[in-house]
Amino acid sequence: MVTADFSRLKVKPGARILDIGCGEGRHTCAAYRLKGVTVVGADLNFNSLAVAREKLHFHDQLGEHGGGCWGLSVTDITRLPFADATFDVVICSEVLEHIPADRDAMAELLRVLKPGKDLVVSVPRYFPERICWMLSDDYVNANQGHVRIYAKTQLVSRLESLGARTWASHFAHSLHSPYWWLKCLVGPTRTDSMAVNLYHRFLTWDIMKRPKITRFSSRLLNPVMGKSLVVYLKKNSV
Repeated sequence: MVTADFSRLKVKPGARILDIGCGEGRHTCAAYRLKGVTVVGADLNFNSLAVAREKLHFHDQLGEHGGGCWGLSVTDITRLPFADATFDVVICSEVLEHIPADRDAMAELLRVLKPGKDLVVSVPRYFPERICWMLSDDYVNANQGHVRIYAKTQLVSRLESLGARTWASHFAHSLHSPYWWLKCLVGPTRTDSMAVNLYHRFLTWDIMKRPKITRFSSRLLNPVMGKSLVVYLKKNSV
């Protein structure tokens, strides 16, 4: 499930891309398909990186890549082990809501990004996330813990105050919002709910098959109930 829209970024061969908080590598693998790029997936969870590594090796075996290279790093987002202005694109998807020191993390994202280049940040959207918090007291501690809910104006203001300007935004994954509401109703950590498991099977089918009807429905509903807010920014030039 890729949240960032790579078609908006116009990434050129030779670009360096950082996917910070990459988890099991969904954006890392998607970026690796771009022509001639170097992509680095970084996360604090070693086990997630091990899964990402297997996925990237699988892409190598099938030749499903753009001819570039990849690397993985166990990394704390608040203290990135990269020099200033290293990357042409930085992606941070569904991470900041987990980070207590989110301003430190945001500052690091921009520090390692080259001036004039693109930062893509996604977080859970305020309205669907607020419903999850209302439906379940356990939701905040499930899914590796959420410490805040961002309003769009708040997220944009914090990032722009650190030296960036927003040039686009959109909402994504509307079909996932009811899934999380349903999980919260029955208990976010339960695995024996037939309704939740059936919905999960539907979402997996949708991701794998990408039928036109669900693509159309998702685009139609994203402005109303998209689960994720996605913001595109450029780092200010020096």
